[in-house]
Amino acid sequence: MEYWNIFLAFFRIGIFGYGGGPSMIPLFHTECVKRYKWVTADEFADYLALGNALPGPIATKMASYVGYKVKGWAGSIIAISAVTLPVLITMIGLLQFVYALKESGLVHGMVQAIQPVIGIMMAALAYEFAVKGWKDAGNKQGFVGMMLISVVLIHLLDVHPGILVALSLVGSFLYSTWQTRKHEKKSLDVGA
Repeated sequence: MEYWNIFLAFFRIGIFGYGGGPSMIPLFHTECVKRYKWVTADEFADYLALGNALPGPIATKMASYVGYKVKGWAGSIIAISAVTLPVLITMIGLLQFVYALKESGLVHGMVQAIQPVIGIMMAALAYEFAVKGWKDAGNKQGFVGMMLISVVLIHLLDVHPGILVALSLVGSFLYSTWQTRKHEKKSLDVGA
């Protein structure tokens, strides 16, 4: 039954994730964290960060991570297949139809109408992550500083978000390693 749930969840993401990877992220969150509770919000954030740091489509990486966590390699294969199947079927079935109507105002209007919906979904997810980050931040000034640095790097200096995520991961690793060693040294000094 779990394999069927994996297939259905990721198939739904593939069907409703119009616009590619970024528009699918809120759908992944809804299915994997809220509906089936396969991963926690923290694990989801980690998978998303790792997926953004690695090359390739985010949808297949997220499906692979979650599918593997739930049911190993079989779960991973089912999740990847399910998330890509709707796109494959749609592209094959509708390519000629869309090509014939490419100058139609109806097709142009449909594309224009869905863009605000995707924007709102992404804004809601970003807000949810920001609230969670604020609550979990031990250093509020550091949190605000990192947010400001991220905005400057992405929007003003045009740094690719994947590079920013990779730098953040390396920085977080170095900072946590430094903090751990500092606490271990303090514990040894107190115990001596």
